[in-house]
Amino acid sequence: MIVYMECEFIIPTAHSLKEKRAVLKSMLTRSKQRFNVSAAEVDHQNVWQRTRIAFVTVSSSKEMADKEMEQVLQYLESNPEWECLEIQKEYL
Repeated sequence: MIVYMECEFIIPTAHSLKEKRAVLKSMLTRSKQRFNVSAAEVDHQNVWQRTRIAFVTVSSSKEMADKEMEQVLQYLESNPEWECLEIQKEYL
């Protein structure tokens, strides 16, 4: 089972692309290290207070893939530097 998830975040504390990328790079690197996912910024690359991140995981069952994505989402939402605006999931 493959699960694809996109999350859109606003980073109200970022006042430049450099500040945004510092927050984003830290969260992407930690997510990839802690969880069995691939991740990348897929939209809003040149907007300094907004980002859209895509995550993909592959698992032997839908339940395990869902559990992994839920853990990623909880981790992302635990960061006080940004807030989640939208989440979309697809099962492939």
